[in-house]
Amino acid sequence: MSRSHRRDPDEFGKRRPARSPGSDSFRCRHCRAEIPSRALGTEHRNHCPRCLWSIHLDEHPGDRSSDCRGGMEPIAIWVRATGEWSLVHRCCGCHLVRVNRIAGDDNEFALLALAARPMALPPFPVDRLRR
Repeated sequence: MSRSHRRDPDEFGKRRPARSPGSDSFRCRHCRAEIPSRALGTEHRNHCPRCLWSIHLDEHPGDRSSDCRGGMEPIAIWVRATGEWSLVHRCCGCHLVRVNRIAGDDNEFALLALAARPMALPPFPVDRLRR
């Protein structure tokens, strides 16, 4: 197992993300950044503000009851009817797709790059478009 995927087992034998002792933070499994658990705009931190990756921990927001624990790749941006942006994540383990609110400290460049991906890499040949 690679170093970036090491986690400490909890008292029930489940695997959980590594948390720094004595702090309210965790280390991102994808980019290895130390991330504070609290964030502006959300009650439950569920992704890294740098790389936007997450871990499949919850069945319902904040419950930490999922047994999957797979990495959740950010695959798209969804704009709600209110204009609020949300991240679309897909679990690399069980392929579950979830939508999560962005947080106030998320990397704006990473969010814009994810939002622009469909325009930069369209699923069809652009040169065949007609007016």
